[in-house]
Amino acid sequence: MQEDLKTRTAEATSGGGAVTAVANGNKEVVSITIKPEAVDPEDVEMLQDLIVTAVNDAMKKIDAMTETEMGKITGGMKMPGVF
Repeated sequence: MQEDLKTRTAEATSGGGAVTAVANGNKEVVSITIKPEAVDPEDVEMLQDLIVTAVNDAMKKIDAMTETEMGKITGGMKMPGVF
């Protein structure tokens, strides 16, 4: 199961799709895509916030996916330290 989860990915977007982040089951960022219209040299902070939001959302999706898959094995019982 752990090996299978490592190969799965989760994708999240922010800014109406301006930034897309993809993370794998190891909680590693696999890719970040930024649409050209999101790049404003006068507002770098906004782009940074969009990237952080997309990455954090992708990580939350990985956590939820892991919890769901582990719940199938454990029958929903929480097992501290498993993931």
